[in-house]
Amino acid sequence: MKKIIKIPAEKNNVSVKERNLDFDDYSVVELSFQGTEEKGIMYMESHVLLFVLEGELNLTFGEKRYVVGKNEMTLLKKATAVQYKKLGNPENDGRYCEMMFSINEEMVGSFLAHTEKIVPKGTDGKIRTGVHAMSECLITFTESLRVYFNESSGVYSGQLRLKMTEMLYHLGIGNDGLFQELLQLRKPVQTGIQHVVEQYYTSPVSLEDLAYLSGRSLSSFKRDFKAVYNMTPAAWIRKKRLDKAKEMLESTQLPVAEICFSLGFENISHFSRIFKEYHGNIPSFYRSL
Repeated sequence: MKKIIKIPAEKNNVSVKERNLDFDDYSVVELSFQGTEEKGIMYMESHVLLFVLEGELNLTFGEKRYVVGKNEMTLLKKATAVQYKKLGNPENDGRYCEMMFSINEEMVGSFLAHTEKIVPKGTDGKIRTGVHAMSECLITFTESLRVYFNESSGVYSGQLRLKMTEMLYHLGIGNDGLFQELLQLRKPVQTGIQHVVEQYYTSPVSLEDLAYLSGRSLSSFKRDFKAVYNMTPAAWIRKKRLDKAKEMLESTQLPVAEICFSLGFENISHFSRIFKEYHGNIPSFYRSL
């Protein structure tokens, strides 16, 4: 299977069930669990259209935070790292369910080239990124895919291509905001060193992950980073996190532990030690000012 995301191995208290449909260079994944929550980090290898069908999904990438509820959707763009927390619906025995569709520029371009002009319903054509409500047609569409997951061995690629075309029609007609986001995928976007590290320095990602997100090898990433910042990536990230920690201690009432973990540190005692080495005082000192 061609993975649409990479999820680091992480122990969670729920048993996740995943079903896949693969055709051409695309994948459709249905993921569900019964429990309290499931969390981790996703590294997007392709653009992914994500539908939440039950429960709630909390997403954090860089400074952006989205909450995607039942029958809502969002577009996650490739070459991004996304922290997620998936919460089961307590009113439905803790059930969570989502569907993810890999999308690329060629798929959108081919759809536009072979489709009559679509007139969206009641929208102004403006591009709005973030979370979008699913139309009734899209809700019914996701339900229609369940029979394909149940009989995946007997499904032809042509059938799935038709279903993807159907989905794009529903988006174009009833969810113009997200459809406009899809159209923007055809415009090339360069990912610079500064953009990547400013977005993800608070996330618990490795240098290898940052290099991947920037489209570079690890050695090229380190070389280009040094040229921009005149220091190593590890030293810059450490400095940036500690400066941000001091700012948060002085301007918020968040607990020290919460600030520590929100900035990518994994150990409070280690955070307190290097904070004192860098700023000259322990974190709690800045609460007494």
